[in-house]
Amino acid sequence: MKYGSIPDVEKPVSRIGQGSVVFGGEGKGEQDYRLLDAALAAGITLFDSAHMYGGGRCDKALGQWVRDRGVREKIVLMDKGCHHDRSGNRVTPDHITEDLHTCLRNTGFDYLDVFAFHRDDPAVPVGPLMERLNQHIREGKVRALGASNWTHQRIAEANAYAAERGLTGFAVSSPHYSLGQCIDDPWGGTAVTITGEAGKFARAWYEANRMALVPWSALCGGLFSGRFRRDNMQAFTAGGDLRTVRCYCCEFNFRRLDRAAEIGREKKASVAQIALAWMLNGPLNCFPLTAGATEQEIRDNAAAAEIALTAEEVAWLDLRSDTR
Repeated sequence: MKYGSIPDVEKPVSRIGQGSVVFGGEGKGEQDYRLLDAALAAGITLFDSAHMYGGGRCDKALGQWVRDRGVREKIVLMDKGCHHDRSGNRVTPDHITEDLHTCLRNTGFDYLDVFAFHRDDPAVPVGPLMERLNQHIREGKVRALGASNWTHQRIAEANAYAAERGLTGFAVSSPHYSLGQCIDDPWGGTAVTITGEAGKFARAWYEANRMALVPWSALCGGLFSGRFRRDNMQAFTAGGDLRTVRCYCCEFNFRRLDRAAEIGREKKASVAQIALAWMLNGPLNCFPLTAGATEQEIRDNAAAAEIALTAEEVAWLDLRSDTR
């Protein structure tokens, strides 16, 4: 495993993260422990969760494992709050406090390494939000701040507000970013992707600022698993598989998949591993999130951190070049 750092988080942060959404299912306690043990053994220290995943069950499962294993000071948890619901857009100072306390209660932790907004509401001024987040930093409940599905412009605005007042700004951003481009919003208008032509200005901003990127759906909902092909897309008709077809299954992504498979054969690596390695060998400060659901998947994802790609291979995989 390779490691990086996040400002105000005084622990090594694994370059590959593990999502908690696969944990906390009914009767899966022993399985959860096997998966989490495998993640830690593979060198993964970065875990991602949210107060609304599984109605809190994911936080509870992860927290119980951490406490039982005594590994709180080894793991870096990014937990998220302020997700919209049927009541409306829950991006307010009071929702920050409510969801932070829910995360702490469900995990059984005294503090979160990173507390992040899960969604944004651009109609809400950044000032009151940053003030409330910094209140919780001063209380010792949060170490670092993050924003998932915020545009880089809103993050820059919030960080400028914080800098002018001596406050802590965002250290982490979690948009969609991957070798594959996102061609439709998976969540009905609330997702932020920095892929494709439309994302070039965001990518330039992140490259210039070196902000830690913790991208969700780094493997495009399973596109790079090998299950999705040009000739079988009609077979997927429901749930997450149908969402993958809608959002990621297109010709220019299949061309990337073909090239990842070619390089994978040469390097004795899977397509998914090459897709993760592309992120880690590129110009951005990336900590891709994965959702390994078996011990082998988790080990394979972690091993991607060791794969080296040349600048020419990175450009060839992304279709920016036809030679390598």
